[in-house]
Amino acid sequence: MALSARTLSVRNFRSYEEFTLELDAGVTVLAGPNAAGKTNLVEALQLLTAGRSFRTTSPAPLVRAGETRASAELLVEGDGRRVDLGWRAETDVVAAAGNLAVKRTFTRNGKNVTVAGMRGVLPSVLFYPDHLDIVKRAAVERRSALDEFGVQLSESYAQLLGAYRKTLEQRNSLLRGGFADPVLLSSWDEALISAGISVMRHRAALLERVRGHFHRVYAAISGGEEADAVYEPSVPLAVPVTEASADDLEEAFRAALAAHRGEDLARGHTSVGPQRDDVAMSIAGLPARTFASQGQQRSLVLAWKIAEVEVVRDILGRPPLLLLDDVMSELDADRRRAVMRFVQEGIQTVITTTNLGYFEGDVLDRAKVVRVGGE
Repeated sequence: MALSARTLSVRNFRSYEEFTLELDAGVTVLAGPNAAGKTNLVEALQLLTAGRSFRTTSPAPLVRAGETRASAELLVEGDGRRVDLGWRAETDVVAAAGNLAVKRTFTRNGKNVTVAGMRGVLPSVLFYPDHLDIVKRAAVERRSALDEFGVQLSESYAQLLGAYRKTLEQRNSLLRGGFADPVLLSSWDEALISAGISVMRHRAALLERVRGHFHRVYAAISGGEEADAVYEPSVPLAVPVTEASADDLEEAFRAALAAHRGEDLARGHTSVGPQRDDVAMSIAGLPARTFASQGQQRSLVLAWKIAEVEVVRDILGRPPLLLLDDVMSELDADRRRAVMRFVQEGIQTVITTTNLGYFEGDVLDRAKVVRVGGE
């Protein structure tokens, strides 16, 4: 039996004093009214599989009001393996400042681990309403979506991003001084080029993997329309990143930094590099950000998420845990059917909903339906 999430247990987590959820190996539907705590359970699942929350970067909001400790645990089993993933948080008042400090700890089989030690056991793909307008949002949203996916698949991806961000901050710190020694700035340029090229190549390679499935899935959802997603670097290149040599990338990045040096000094930050790149989507050759209808945007995002699932399956030989938080109410009947056709292809899925009427009878017959009450 494939590795899957079996039991989620939370204590003093968000609205829950204590709750245990037994998950189906197929589809688990969490049904209940708004503010019933359904999203809190999805958040706990993502926290324990991806090592992060999609709602907050701080552990403080995860601790139930009035409590000082919170925990979440997930039992993962299959393929002859058993892995216990855990998270806990403890709050304490820092007397000197009067502030509330929260200590967060991840565990794997009872031993403390880093976030990297959590990732990869059972990757997850999350789809929630905020994703639905990512096509028309700022480029940072699409970059972040690609990076968040990449770090679950490869620790080296996460390390490269971290190295680039540290180097970028050092260069920006120098720029914010108002006057930067040209020799020192040039040395940081070279460090930024080296780290930046690695990030660009990893992003572009991952996007190519997603892209292959994205084409196919979008066509199936949309009735044959053609869609694409390409990596658009802020560094001018004559060819796509995946086709450029290391020397070409290095030369182009160096030239771009030189061309923008005056602007960077004036503004106190670096204006070209991976932190400015984009993932541009198109339909029939036209930029989706400008021309896509709301329905087309939702089909694009749905196709992207399904493509992410397929990429995990390609790389790991097994699908991820798919988390669908309150998206059925945002999709029309045809797109809901497309989602359910897909998730029934051997993908463990957790879906939250306020209305079981969004699901056809045969889907509910095969799914495990859990009623979630008020907070």
